[in-house]
Amino acid sequence: MAPSEALTLVVLGPDDAPDGLALSDAAGWNQTAEDWRFFVRQGRVFGLRAADDGRLVATAAALPYGGSVGGGIGWISMVLVAAEWRHQGLATSLMGHCIAHLRALGATPVLDATPAGQPAYAKLGFDAGFALSRWEGTLNNAPAMHTTSAADADAITRLDTLANGCERAALLADFLQRPGTRARLAADGTGFVLARQGRRATQVGPLVAADEASALSLLQAAFADLGGPVFLDVPDRWTVLTAWLEQNGFARQRSFARMALGPAPIASVHDRLFVVAGPEFG
Repeated sequence: MAPSEALTLVVLGPDDAPDGLALSDAAGWNQTAEDWRFFVRQGRVFGLRAADDGRLVATAAALPYGGSVGGGIGWISMVLVAAEWRHQGLATSLMGHCIAHLRALGATPVLDATPAGQPAYAKLGFDAGFALSRWEGTLNNAPAMHTTSAADADAITRLDTLANGCERAALLADFLQRPGTRARLAADGTGFVLARQGRRATQVGPLVAADEASALSLLQAAFADLGGPVFLDVPDRWTVLTAWLEQNGFARQRSFARMALGPAPIASVHDRLFVVAGPEFG
């Protein structure tokens, strides 16, 4: 039986989030059940299930964001294939469904690609923009909780929209309501930083600030409230931040390139965006 005949295309629903989490867990990724539920609720997650036992063996998610020029940006991520099903074109097939879905919404497909994935995405027509890297380290502080007011949430959304070129109010609201999320708004209202629980490490980001010195101050304040393993995804442009991370025991885990299939405000990182929310969210 050909691989395509042994699989059934599905669109994941709320009850399928645990199956998606099992795939990302097997890959060693940092996504949580809350992340998967958000993708299913706010976007569209395409999957392939084995015909014999119904097991989910591959996924790809398309998440539309609003408010940007040209109909918006659509984020593609969670492109996962179970080890025994790889190298059979499943990821490319699911990517095609994501691209078609986002284009039907008038959104420009965007993603953060690893070096291994960049040639495949380039063949699909994606152009590379700025480079970023995931940094990981361990902090020894006692985690502290910071609550946000409605005014803080509004300010965070406004600042995030300015720095990312698209409106992500639903994503930020979801982050802020999760247990364990820490949020800091700069005293002068020009920046913010979020930290949320991940499957394997606390994920810091997004971090938006007026300049790199302010970004470093916000990052240091966020780190003072965190304990245990930490991940953060920093555009390579910010050499002061990355030098400080290296000096404080953080190591570069992997690199990414932001890529877009058509015009999108991603060719160079915005002057106010210092840490992204993660390659799954941008």
